[in-house]
Amino acid sequence: MNIKEAKNEIIHTLAAYLKKDENGIYTYPLVRQRPILLIGPPGIGKTAIMEQIADECGVGLVAYTITHHTRQSAVGLPKIVSRSYGGIQMNITEYTMSEIIASVYDCMEQTGKKEGILFIDEINCVSETLAPAMLQFLQNKTFGTHKVPKGWIIVAAGNPSSYNKSVREFDIVTLDRVRKIPIQAEPDVWLEYARKRKLHGAVLSYLSMKKENFYVVENTVDGKFFVTARGWEDLSEILKSYEELQVEISEALIGEFLQKEEIARDFASYYRLYEKYKTDYKLLEILGDTATREQYELSCNMAKKASFEERFMVTELIVQVVENQITAFEKYDKKTETLHENLRQLKAFLQGKDSIDAMEKFIFSRRNALKAKLDSELLTSAEGVLEEEQIRILEEYFQTLKEWHIRDIIDGYGRICILFAKVCAGRRELLKRTKKVLENAFLFLEKCFGKEQELLLFETELTADDQAGIFISSYGCAHYFQNCDLLLYQKQERELQKECRVILEDKD
Repeated sequence: MNIKEAKNEIIHTLAAYLKKDENGIYTYPLVRQRPILLIGPPGIGKTAIMEQIADECGVGLVAYTITHHTRQSAVGLPKIVSRSYGGIQMNITEYTMSEIIASVYDCMEQTGKKEGILFIDEINCVSETLAPAMLQFLQNKTFGTHKVPKGWIIVAAGNPSSYNKSVREFDIVTLDRVRKIPIQAEPDVWLEYARKRKLHGAVLSYLSMKKENFYVVENTVDGKFFVTARGWEDLSEILKSYEELQVEISEALIGEFLQKEEIARDFASYYRLYEKYKTDYKLLEILGDTATREQYELSCNMAKKASFEERFMVTELIVQVVENQITAFEKYDKKTETLHENLRQLKAFLQGKDSIDAMEKFIFSRRNALKAKLDSELLTSAEGVLEEEQIRILEEYFQTLKEWHIRDIIDGYGRICILFAKVCAGRRELLKRTKKVLENAFLFLEKCFGKEQELLLFETELTADDQAGIFISSYGCAHYFQNCDLLLYQKQERELQKECRVILEDKD
């Protein structure tokens, strides 16, 4: 099973385990709610999918790497309490609440989410003293004497013994109480995730071409050599940051993330070409309609004479320019839409007030609400940034009104509408520019390569990108729909190849 299939399986499990009847009672027997045990190579995104699932399903998430814990922090500390047995008072040992179970209750209190996922990573690498507690946890859903609250499902993860010498094999009694899901690293599935996360274009295009270098783990007499999904994602982030800071990106830096020399060297060479072609082809100017005719023809001629790898790279660069432009528009569009809703709420708030000064109370309440949501972790980082931006815009509007000496509500709100009209004009201009970039991309590819594999690649990647798909369906793109037959031909070709393989297998 790949990581995407595992994610869907956990989502389905959440729905099944947390199903309630008309009285709000959980219908799935607690004793039959087997914990899920994900077993797969390191760095393929097991922790990342937990965050995605919690966000998509609207449930809480408490994640622990159990190897960082002692028996005391996981199970709790002993304490002496007095109990009466048969009329006789006795001192006995009890345990304080486990730090892990306490964190579940903290999450419930802070977020208001009474259901969630308790995720324990590296569960099969615990110390000898903690191993019995882990077996009890998987078998009985308890740490020490404290149970995992109702409404919380358990997901654990670990690596196969071939990747970690510290791995402890579970016995049959334990395995018979969990749902073991083996996970494999599949580049196509990860690339789908990576495109949604907008990873660096060089990483995406390199792995699209050289999928065999996506995941490698070797444990030899000469040492440990590995390249993982986590390594590629972290490398993407450092590439973006260093480029913004204009810091040189060396092969040594890449080798810190891709710890197999041959792959690090190969990607370093690819990255240098990727950056050079970005400059040589003047794609930002060409797609943005600012290139001279001479530049356009020069780039087109270079592309026509280019090798397969260069053509592929140029196409991927065009994809990146188009997707970045669409992302910029979508961000501005969301800002405009949210600002319109905030101004509608402001108008309702100002009704019956004496002056526009009441706007300050509205802004103050919005900032307090934002702080409460952030403290309770009810917003993603992106949502928090958007809300902060909205509050700053309202503050700027209010400051402008004060500078204009406006206190009348009708006059003040009218001036705010004029300011908002400028935002709407900016949106229209950005939409026009984005549609032009998309159109220019098709025209350039057709002029350079005709209706060949490069155009098919471009069309395919636009179709796979959610933001691009929404943009095209909302605002149209004649060239995209004219070339949809390329995708149909590709699908028919794959089906024919599949039928041929079946026929050949039958003959054998």
